[in-house]
Amino acid sequence: GVMDLAGAQDTFGLHGQLSRLDVQLQGGAQPEALLKALALPPGVIADSPDAATQRVSNVSRAYRVNLTVLALVALFTGAFLVFSILALSVAKRQQQFALLGVLGLSGRERLQLVLWESAAIGLLGSVLGLAVGTGLAATALKLLAGDLGGGYFPGIAPSLQWSPWAALLYGALGVVAAIVGGLLPARAAQQLAPAQALKGLGDAPSGRAQQGFGPLLLMVGVGLTQLPAVGGLPLFAYLAVVALLVGGIACVPLAVGALLSLWPRAPLARHAALMLSVERARRMRHTATVATAGVVASLSLSVALTVMVTSFRGSVTQWLDVVLPADLYARTAKSSSGAEAMHLDHRFLNAIAALPGVQRATGIRVSSLSLRPDQPAVALLARPIGESAGSGKDTDDDDPGRSLPLVSDAIPARPGFVSIYVSEAMVDLYDARPGTTLQLPLQAGQPPVTAWVRAVWRDYARQQGAIVIGEADYQRLTGDTGLNDLALHLAPEARTADLQAAIRATAAAQGLDGALLEFAEPREIRQTTLRIFDRSFAVTYWLQAVAIGIGLFGVAASFSAQVLARRKEFGLLGHLGFTRRQILGIVAGEGAALTSVGALLGLALGIAVSMVLVHVVNPQSFHWTMDLLLPWPRLAALCASVVVAGTLTALVAGRTAVGRDAVLAVKEDW
Repeated sequence: GVMDLAGAQDTFGLHGQLSRLDVQLQGGAQPEALLKALALPPGVIADSPDAATQRVSNVSRAYRVNLTVLALVALFTGAFLVFSILALSVAKRQQQFALLGVLGLSGRERLQLVLWESAAIGLLGSVLGLAVGTGLAATALKLLAGDLGGGYFPGIAPSLQWSPWAALLYGALGVVAAIVGGLLPARAAQQLAPAQALKGLGDAPSGRAQQGFGPLLLMVGVGLTQLPAVGGLPLFAYLAVVALLVGGIACVPLAVGALLSLWPRAPLARHAALMLSVERARRMRHTATVATAGVVASLSLSVALTVMVTSFRGSVTQWLDVVLPADLYARTAKSSSGAEAMHLDHRFLNAIAALPGVQRATGIRVSSLSLRPDQPAVALLARPIGESAGSGKDTDDDDPGRSLPLVSDAIPARPGFVSIYVSEAMVDLYDARPGTTLQLPLQAGQPPVTAWVRAVWRDYARQQGAIVIGEADYQRLTGDTGLNDLALHLAPEARTADLQAAIRATAAAQGLDGALLEFAEPREIRQTTLRIFDRSFAVTYWLQAVAIGIGLFGVAASFSAQVLARRKEFGLLGHLGFTRRQILGIVAGEGAALTSVGALLGLALGIAVSMVLVHVVNPQSFHWTMDLLLPWPRLAALCASVVVAGTLTALVAGRTAVGRDAVLAVKEDW
């Protein structure tokens, strides 16, 4: 709405007050020279439209970067999908590659042949992915808006922004991911022994990576987590996640050998099929990387996302319990700009406190302060603190932990300074740590007030930062006695609906419009907050499902390739008296052993990655912390489902092994 300046000052009791001056410069004028000549008084900050646009962009930058990283995770899992497909393809065509080798095709040329196939798969997949992704993006914008329902940009209906350069970049990344996924199968084709492969004697020899490569990457990942953010973005933390994932996958052979060696020998001696399953999985550890790499990668990502979302949701729930102690809340406007012009007074607060059913009424004055031109305005909350909450008095002996979710111990107040309590974002953005001072421009044109930071509190509502100051101190320094948030503690017998009607009537009796008051119960606020939270993170659940599906597809492709390469082995077992059921049991046992090790390694690796997400990525991205919560029942169910699905997948893949005539398989010798 637009209103005449004098009319607005008269209506809202803001006589002689201005909040902004718009200055149009003459051609060729330099803003720096003008600002120097004006010598702006304290509390008045110069700004430009470009800087304001950048500040708005910075608010959502961390959210956009994290979504981009999730998109790159899809490419990471897609590389394993290409790896699984080409590993199966190379295994099926072993004798073809062997024949080409005999006819003169060198190992290097066989390597290039498979890599060109990888590039072709990546190019086709990227083109299809860009088309499908554009359609999904348009659908998501229509249904969930630009923040996937997170509530960051309310009332904004963004249009689809399609950039050919961005599409070309992501298409190239898709091709690169496919080529990376085809490296190991290509090396398998390169290292193929033509004479052995023509006789069907096992799969291609596998070049074993250095055993210290995996642990080295894990240590590098841990070291990267100690580095600070770059330009407000946790770039080193993202690199740490990549190092942990790749290092964990490289440790699969070591983990398989170490864990399966713990298997008791007595049961193995009595069951030949079980012995063959466990011993082959333990001794042929180089094939374990092929079989379980997808499971480790997908399960670790799923575990990490599950722990991170659970920790965040649990921390938000605990935070709501602390910041919503009252039974009923009322406010004068939805937006902060409306709250600046529309406020209540203590006469109205006292009238509400005297209503039947109201045990205590507390008022809060919410305003905003601009501390730096390059940062958005921070929220300033003037309210009673600690034991004096509700009495309107602030003392140095108050315990702020009673009314604020503190994440640090409150240091003693400093004589001669105003005490304030800052949110976690203030520490990162303004270095406002406990024991430091902060200059607060409470009144334009007046010198800023030096405030003493006593403690840091957790605030999930304001990413740009928030400051809590004692109500008595704020009123003494500014003369502002207005209120725009009310917290009401009710008697047990009070009815909320009747009390809301009485409050509106009280407002009308004092010449206020009671219809403009908004009421909300803690239950409603909590439900709305958690519903927005669940909607924002719904995309992570889909990502988990896709990752697990890719991991199981890798298990199926790996075991199918191994079955094709081991048909002589299974034929020989048939000659030695193993039944069809026992041979299937061997394959299923190997699947259970390898996926069990993969599940344990994926669980450990996922918890490690989740710690990076919880303790490094989130604080550096959004400037708030959370408590690490491990949902063990969900994690156990996730691991168990992966083991069962992996075993069944290996069993289905192994059916082709026993479907061949054992005699013909053994006679197949040149």
